[in-house]
Amino acid sequence: MTATISSVEQIDLLDRDAFALGVPHSWFTYLRANHPVYRHPEPDGPGFWVFSRYADVQAIGRDGVTFSSDQSRGGVIGLEEPVVEPADFGDAKIMLMMDPPQHTRYRKLVNRGFTPRMINALEQHIRDMTVHLVEEAVAKGDVDFVVDVAAELPLMVIAELIGVPMEDRHKLFDWSNRMVGSEDPEYAVTDDQAMTAQMEMFAYANQLAEARRKDPRDDIISTLLASEIDGDALTELEFNLFFMLLAVAGNETTRNAIAHGLNAFLENPEQYRRLVEQPAELINSATEEILRWASPVMYFKRYVTKETEVGGQALQPGEKVSMWYVSANRDETIFPDPFRFDISRDPNPHIAFGGGGPHHCLGSNLARMEIRVLFEELARRVPELQALESPQALRSNFIGGIKHLPVRLRTA
Repeated sequence: MTATISSVEQIDLLDRDAFALGVPHSWFTYLRANHPVYRHPEPDGPGFWVFSRYADVQAIGRDGVTFSSDQSRGGVIGLEEPVVEPADFGDAKIMLMMDPPQHTRYRKLVNRGFTPRMINALEQHIRDMTVHLVEEAVAKGDVDFVVDVAAELPLMVIAELIGVPMEDRHKLFDWSNRMVGSEDPEYAVTDDQAMTAQMEMFAYANQLAEARRKDPRDDIISTLLASEIDGDALTELEFNLFFMLLAVAGNETTRNAIAHGLNAFLENPEQYRRLVEQPAELINSATEEILRWASPVMYFKRYVTKETEVGGQALQPGEKVSMWYVSANRDETIFPDPFRFDISRDPNPHIAFGGGGPHHCLGSNLARMEIRVLFEELARRVPELQALESPQALRSNFIGGIKHLPVRLRTA
């Protein structure tokens, strides 16, 4: 969206149709310059604070005491009232919607499955899967890059990681899509369909846990089932919820980062040529620039727990605040020429993974590896990319997604 903004009244961050045309960056550019802390109205609620500058977004994300993620307050997703009531799991919660100290205990437990050693041990296998996927796509020539490549790789990796047999990986895809549901008509589901998907996934997770207790393997599921902190192990429901978080978060966000990365290369062919010519020198910085550019999770929400001040604005207990990563990653005060896709950008302190703090993305190293390996193998085999149609953006103000991206992959 490139329309010039002359007043804050032109901005409506609840308008999903605006996001279906692509991220409305002109809105965020206007907010950073003129209203870096903005009280956004909502039709049936009190409104919410919008933080669009890098420093403020990072400050809120790093303070898990003053700014609550707890699902009993309203969780981290959904800006307007009424907040969709999260499913009742009793004392168990998704880690994304916990506050310290409960979050700290849970995070310690699951960190066991995400040590650098465990992630690094996967690289060769991830590369083998990537090569197979890229070579299949290249053999076809014309592909929908999102469906054939960007969605498939994270799905294969997360299935591998959590010990799901490869032939069952599309069950994860189907359950995730139905549970996350969507405000995009292409993926719309009813509440009943979403609940059925959740029950099916929990039943599957229980079967998998039972199999791993009898026959432990070198995968994250076995590691989690065996882990204890201060005598605490994951309860069955906690295990199910973590399985759900991994399956959904591990596939949706990386898929969209990869899709945005390819689209950025299509729009900036000179950058792709640089990567093809100097893959070893540029692949790491290219990975970071893809993450900054994509910002696949556009915002998270928090609730203020005590009187405080951010960006010069006094905040009161109970108020909703939204941290817009998609804006912070284009902040002119941090990133020179932020709308230039530059795969050698250095430094590149993007906050696509949350920017530190208690909720910094657990799978950040895994996502980096998937993006790096995929674009390494693509650049090695495909010297030239050609767009066949314009990308189709997801109709969502939460996930910065690309649904379809038809391309021609030329080997020579």
